[in-house]
Amino acid sequence: MLGRAVLLATDRVWGELALPDPAAVGWRAAATAMAADLYGMFTRHPWLVQAFAAHVVYGEGKARHDDHHLAVYEAAGFTGARADQAAAAVFTYVLGNAAGAAASASHARRLARDGAKAEEQLNDAMTKAQEIAMNYPRLRARLDTAAAADYAAAPAETFEFGLQALLDGLERNVV
Repeated sequence: MLGRAVLLATDRVWGELALPDPAAVGWRAAATAMAADLYGMFTRHPWLVQAFAAHVVYGEGKARHDDHHLAVYEAAGFTGARADQAAAAVFTYVLGNAAGAAASASHARRLARDGAKAEEQLNDAMTKAQEIAMNYPRLRARLDTAAAADYAAAPAETFEFGLQALLDGLERNVV
């Protein structure tokens, strides 16, 4: 069970999210804005990503967000379970992308706390990962890029690209 203090903090954080009106901006713009805002919240509060991995997260703030999120997909034409599926697909996409940022934040905290020991462990893990990657041509080709030097690297605008691809697919599947 989620501790009372974490539950209260979680609910306060959910209150940070804006709820754009799909009738005013269109469902797709509202969905994009909500996903970007949610991703921002998760990257500002990486502990929340970890809470989702281990607990049932609930509260008024999350319910407010979830209800509006469903309204956005209903405005797109989804009904019932299909609206639930559309909202869940976007939510899990955002949460999955935020996991990398949360891991980076966790690593930064570990470095600040453990210093050289944590740095040595990371360097050892990265060296082993690179040795394995050298056995695979596509991974080997990427090791020589500037992005490979960054622990949490991803090509620029990966989140936005994936979100728009997901929304494209949802748009084609409105029934």
